[in-house]
Amino acid sequence: MRVFRRQPAVEEYYPATAPAPTWAPPTPRVRRQRGPWLHVILFAATFVTTSMAGAREAGVDPFAAVGNLRAGFPFSITLMSILLFHEMGHYMLSRVHGVRASLPYFIPAPPIFIAGTFGAFIRMESAPRSRRALFDVGAAGPWAGFMIAVPAIVVGLKMSQVLPLGANAGGDMLGESVIFSLLSRLTLGVLPDDVMIQLHPIAMAGWFGLFVTSLNLLPVGQLDGGHVTYAMFGPRHRWVARAFLAVVLFLSTQGWPGWLFWAVLVTLLGLDHPPTMDWWTPLDGRRRLAAWLTVALFVLTFMPAPFWFSEAKPQFEGERTPVAFNLPSPRRHGPRFVFGGHPIVPRPTTAAKGIPL
Repeated sequence: MRVFRRQPAVEEYYPATAPAPTWAPPTPRVRRQRGPWLHVILFAATFVTTSMAGAREAGVDPFAAVGNLRAGFPFSITLMSILLFHEMGHYMLSRVHGVRASLPYFIPAPPIFIAGTFGAFIRMESAPRSRRALFDVGAAGPWAGFMIAVPAIVVGLKMSQVLPLGANAGGDMLGESVIFSLLSRLTLGVLPDDVMIQLHPIAMAGWFGLFVTSLNLLPVGQLDGGHVTYAMFGPRHRWVARAFLAVVLFLSTQGWPGWLFWAVLVTLLGLDHPPTMDWWTPLDGRRRLAAWLTVALFVLTFMPAPFWFSEAKPQFEGERTPVAFNLPSPRRHGPRFVFGGHPIVPRPTTAAKGIPL
């Protein structure tokens, strides 16, 4: 206003005795560094619980002696490796995109739980800035775990026992995904629908790896599938999440009742994904192709009924069921189905289709 020879209506006035205020730059907040001890303790505890669960599946009592835990090492080491690679995939891509993330937290479970763990997770302390960064972080985990689960299944199937469909006393069964059936056909030359496969612990850990992958890829909330869905469709992802919630509720009545628990859990955690800072920039062509491949990975690993119970089928007097094993010659290879120092005794088979636990 001085240009037009006018004075401002209000001027700041400081007495001669009072110094003018000075503004200091804000002091940067120092982040408190946390040690890795909690992560190490949870990892060790989960390794113990998964080893106990693996020993129980091998027919060994893990509470009888500490040395019996060795019977569960093939299952535990394989499953822990799949979970570790899954979470480290998230962690490494978070570092690439400048997202602050914690080391993996492993969640131990009581040994009576079939896997001995409830999985693992990392905590992102800052959100990805764009949909492209969100996709890279979200999709890296399932693909990293899948790359470990597939060779584990192949190796485990080669050491598994193949039994014909016959009568038994019933029992808990594992479901089959498309990718597991394909690997069974390529590895053993048979389909799980045609025979009974007594899974080796390494193959069972690989099966759980695929199951964890499919659960993480559910296209809802802030699961890995929710990250991918939001990166693909932006704000329209909410309609995909609600449609899949309806599918899960339907499967809980027609297939596995456990889907009802997951439907309630994802609803409580939130179906919608929070927006990124740059929510309008779509994925580029390379990421769009990778996103659809991730959707295909979900379809190949998803199981409508991952667990189910087979009722007993009575066997009439005089009926005989021939049993054949894929055991190689002991003189050439030695006993191939040895687990924890004890031969694996084939469990009764069932006439229903599936994989016995």
